[in-house]
Amino acid sequence: MHVFIAGANGQIGQHLLQELADSDHEARALVRHADQGPELQKLGATETVIGDLEKDCSEAMRGCDAVIFVAGSGPHTGPDKTVDVDQDGAIRLIDSASAMGIKRFIMVSSMGAGDPDSGPEKLRHYLQAKHNADEHLKSSGLNYTIIRPGQLTNDEGTGKVSVSAKHDKVGKIPRQDVARVLLATLDADTTVNQVFEVVSGETSIADSLRLKE
Repeated sequence: MHVFIAGANGQIGQHLLQELADSDHEARALVRHADQGPELQKLGATETVIGDLEKDCSEAMRGCDAVIFVAGSGPHTGPDKTVDVDQDGAIRLIDSASAMGIKRFIMVSSMGAGDPDSGPEKLRHYLQAKHNADEHLKSSGLNYTIIRPGQLTNDEGTGKVSVSAKHDKVGKIPRQDVARVLLATLDADTTVNQVFEVVSGETSIADSLRLKE
């Protein structure tokens, strides 16, 4: 499968490229600047294309079979940039994928995005942007999966997670394990049209995703 990665230069994106390098899939990494390309190709990108999520990226996506959205402005940016990237950038890609016949779309969202108003006040603009993008994807007609990780860490991944429609409390998860969940999701038909939260746990990623059956 030829996979378009939006946010490939981010921390999860870089882990994802390394995971994809050992798979049967080919990764096309979206970059904003040409000088980012060589390093991402070393990590595992089959090719890189220049584009900006705040603009139309249709041509950069042409020929791909799936989209994985791991881009994000982060919860500490201003509301305007969060809307531009996490909400409008995602929505623009969703619409482009639909128009181009790309059927599979995997979104990295956030725990709390299902109910932004219940989140911490300082994060609500971020969670609302994620919520709006998630809802747009759910109504797009694409074969979607929305993954809502807990608090992200830079710890080494364990390969063991806990998957649930909604966890009782916010947990943590290494970015490396989020990338591994993304790759497993790409290959798991049981995750199509599913929304789930994921944190570190005691169950292998493969077995956790089979819980969606």
